[in-house]
Amino acid sequence: MAQVSRGRRLMGEINVVPYIDVMLVLLIIFMITAPLLTQGVKVNLPRVAAKPLAAAQNNPIVLSVTRSGALYLSADGKNVGPSDAHTIESRVAAALATAPTRPVMIRADTAVSYGRIVQAMVILQDAGARKVGFITQPPRDTGAAPASP
Repeated sequence: MAQVSRGRRLMGEINVVPYIDVMLVLLIIFMITAPLLTQGVKVNLPRVAAKPLAAAQNNPIVLSVTRSGALYLSADGKNVGPSDAHTIESRVAAALATAPTRPVMIRADTAVSYGRIVQAMVILQDAGARKVGFITQPPRDTGAAPASP
């Protein structure tokens, strides 16, 4: 039997419209979820004029203390919490075992009591942290000259 051609020719082009639609949907999904992934724990940091850390200290261990006193640990890009003191102590000790000079920071809400912050410092020191720093925000620029002490 002979095949009969009815005037149809093969197209050598690819229809990219469905690919563009899928790409735009993925772009919208990533734009919505990206800020949610980097948000972390909501903490109202105190505003003080402090010098920023050197660029070499870019991967610190951060213990966040929320307004309610809950403890959240952020180490190696992983957020863990809320956690109890024993869990935080063991995770910080494990992180410091591989890098003993790694900076350790506390990120506490302004409404947290002084006693709770001291408890957090003791947990970090029991885990082997030699120095514990505090994370703050720069003061709001009000346009007025700073008051001298």
